[in-house]
Amino acid sequence: MKSIALLIKPASSNCNMKCKYCFYADVSDNRNLNSYGKMTHDVVDSIVDKVVNYFKDEVVINFCFQGGEPTLSTIEFFYYFIEQVDKVKKDYHHINYAIQTNGLLIDASWIELFKKHDFLVGVSIDGFKSNHDKIRVDNFNDGTFDKIIKSVNLLKDNKINFNILTVLTSTLSENPKKLFDFYRRNNLNYVQLIPCMPSLNNDKAMDLFALTPKQFNDFYQVFFDEWFKEYQKGNYISIGLFDNIIPMYANVHPTTCGMLGHCSFQYVVEADGSVYPCDFYVLDEYKIGNICDDSLIDLAKNKLVQQFIDEDKKVCNKCVNCKYKTMCNGNCKRVGVCYYDEDYCGYQQFLSYTEQRMRHIATQLN
Repeated sequence: MKSIALLIKPASSNCNMKCKYCFYADVSDNRNLNSYGKMTHDVVDSIVDKVVNYFKDEVVINFCFQGGEPTLSTIEFFYYFIEQVDKVKKDYHHINYAIQTNGLLIDASWIELFKKHDFLVGVSIDGFKSNHDKIRVDNFNDGTFDKIIKSVNLLKDNKINFNILTVLTSTLSENPKKLFDFYRRNNLNYVQLIPCMPSLNNDKAMDLFALTPKQFNDFYQVFFDEWFKEYQKGNYISIGLFDNIIPMYANVHPTTCGMLGHCSFQYVVEADGSVYPCDFYVLDEYKIGNICDDSLIDLAKNKLVQQFIDEDKKVCNKCVNCKYKTMCNGNCKRVGVCYYDEDYCGYQQFLSYTEQRMRHIATQLN
């Protein structure tokens, strides 16, 4: 079945938190216009018209909302968006909704929305309280852990499908056992760990949190050992990186963009309707058009898309003779800096350390 996904930023780069490593704040600070404000109904109408009405047969359409902080666009925005979709969708349009949020504003009204329209909710929480509260602070520089855990418990109590997104910083990488134990004790069984990338323009304050290739390997070897112990007990905790790597040993392609070293085009829609090919590159030079003015086909065929896909990226000298080259090919051109430098590859070291056990699991799951 055909499918399409749009990553929509209804509140642009606006946020009610001041995370000390925020990659999207870094991206937006490198644009002529830091914020595009909040998405208007006119832009919503264009998205729905250009996307839903484009497909005349069976298709899965994924509307994913991110930020900044998307809940700042208000709950009324989401009800309006869904109302417009419901007006035009046909039986062969299979609509999925997802949102990535910091969780600060989740209350009973948001829970009602998520439950009624079967949202998949991603909540950002950087592990145990002492780590989270040092980095993920609100606009008054106060820690947010207790509020986020309350939101997570609301999701649990109401049986909302959710996962946890954790930014793996240099400081957090020093505590792999403590982090895994936090997930296990709190029954957080669906987790994505995102390597903290260095800033685009050498911001020294931000780059203190950037994950190095050596830290990547050191963290994941210990973290995998803890994860594997739970697996042997029959408790499979979904960790994004492992979920992508293990099937590759059974010749199944990963689901995460960039895992095989090849960029693919994404429809990333900013609040004013501007469209970009990747969430990491919502920069002026990568703008390919506007959903209000251009068709899906015209956007996909814009010459900047192919230029983006064909861009060179830095690779490691270890790549030449690496046995895992076909499972990596240099990985994501933006995140790769957290996996390898010119002469050392933490990703290679990690794959070598875990290969036998991952192959065994792939055989069992296949």
